Amino acid sequence: MAVSAKRSYEPIMPTEQDAMIAQQCSRILASHVGGKDSVHLRLDDETDIILPASMMRFMVDALVQMAQGNAVTLIPIHAELTTQQAADILNVSRPYLVDELLEKGEIPFRKVGMRRRVLFKDIMAYKNRIDNARLDTLSKLVEHDQEYEQFGYGL
Repeated sequence: MAVSAKRSYEPIMPTEQDAMIAQQCSRILASHVGGKDSVHLRLDDETDIILPASMMRFMVDALVQMAQGNAVTLIPIHAELTTQQAADILNVSRPYLVDELLEKGEIPFRKVGMRRRVLFKDIMAYKNRIDNARLDTLSKLVEHDQEYEQFGYGL
């Protein structure tokens, strides 16, 4: 079976049956990954393959998501995304992405004709920055709350 080099970034939506199979497979594969450099698999036709443990962890993660009924997709780190794809990843509107994040320099982009293209790695770097900032803010709020409680100002 030939595999095309060109991939679509369209998510794969698991059916109920897919989710059940994914749950079983993720448990089996997860039990064989821990602490190993590679994992040996035997396919139905008696073909043996050896996969790096990092690939197995990736597969287990994808299977766990499918078992939970979540759509999954594979996006290479250097992939160029449309503004709509980037907005979908960040869960923001396309106009907000363009006007507030791209045009104000928060996320780098390039123009292809009249269209903007954004690298997946730049979207993820921005997402990690804002996630870390949110966690930092939350930690400070918890710290302040604990200080107030210590002095009897709790709710």
